[in-house]
Amino acid sequence: MADVLVLCYHAVSPAWPADLSVTPEAFERQLKLLVDRGYRGETFREAVSSPRGERTMVVTFDDAYLSVLELAKPIMDRLGLVGTVFVPTDYPERDAPMSWPGIDHWVGGPHEQELRPMTWEQMRGLAEHGWEIGSHTCSHPHLTELDNDTLDRELIVSRTECERHMGRPCLTIAYPYGDYDGRVAEAAGRAGYQAACTLPARFHEARPLEWPRVGVYHGDDGRRFRMKVSPALRRLRTSRAWSALDGLRRRVKRS
Repeated sequence: MADVLVLCYHAVSPAWPADLSVTPEAFERQLKLLVDRGYRGETFREAVSSPRGERTMVVTFDDAYLSVLELAKPIMDRLGLVGTVFVPTDYPERDAPMSWPGIDHWVGGPHEQELRPMTWEQMRGLAEHGWEIGSHTCSHPHLTELDNDTLDRELIVSRTECERHMGRPCLTIAYPYGDYDGRVAEAAGRAGYQAACTLPARFHEARPLEWPRVGVYHGDDGRRFRMKVSPALRRLRTSRAWSALDGLRRRVKRS
């Protein structure tokens, strides 16, 4: 069975200390490690539908930060990799920083410029270089908290907007905050998505509309990153034994 490793990044910055940002140096070390181990890069849709190699990695970026184009893409070009960007479609045409719970405290401060999104034109340029542009809903909400009508709107309108601006089908989505449940996954299928990314605290078996990713963050040093991407550990994290151990760890932590 092919090993498909899906990574979740957000921003790349030499100075932004946000948890969702990694430095260019760390980003390059992490991807080079995997390339040296024999992983080949594909877009999320390609890897989910028909991975071509025994070891496949997918480099995804949530939120469509401008730093992905300015700092991540040159590194990935050098390594021969392409990526997948999931865009919250309300933001690329706004002349303002992106803002929602979790990043809004950076607005108005010295790192506000890090919240700049790519434009649709810039994302079309990525697509011309083999990258994939998928949906990240319209406004980046917690999807499980929405009523059915609002949920459908976030999924359908964002897909329509991606297709209108990109001039090609939009068949993939990443659930904001990794927040989803069975109702959300069913709604994503009805909206026309063929594959969807999650970001689970506990891994699960990969399914097209519930595909787990490994989140990579500011504090992930080399040792922690190697553990996160380890095939053996990822297999263990899908097991019942891991669920039992994780539950025990959480109970001990609360006591």
